[in-house]
Amino acid sequence: MGVNLETIRLDDFLSDGLIREKPFRKMVNDFDWSIYKNKKVIIKGCGSVPIPTWAYLIIASKLVSVVSQIFYGEPCSAIKIYSKD
Repeated sequence: MGVNLETIRLDDFLSDGLIREKPFRKMVNDFDWSIYKNKKVIIKGCGSVPIPTWAYLIIASKLVSVVSQIFYGEPCSAIKIYSKD
């Protein structure tokens, strides 16, 4: 792709090896999203466990206010899902 992307792996938000809604929401709310300010970010499309669709949406909703662009998938075939401009 040729673009430097910061990567978010939803595996980093697992609780007891799974995405569990309540702990997931707490981790997302406690996370410092400002580290991605004005950066291009990819939400990695696969994980070690099945990821529910709502988890991607929650992460994307947190990123929209700080990043310049959001991509989804794998870096070699990323799909742009948001651009600030």
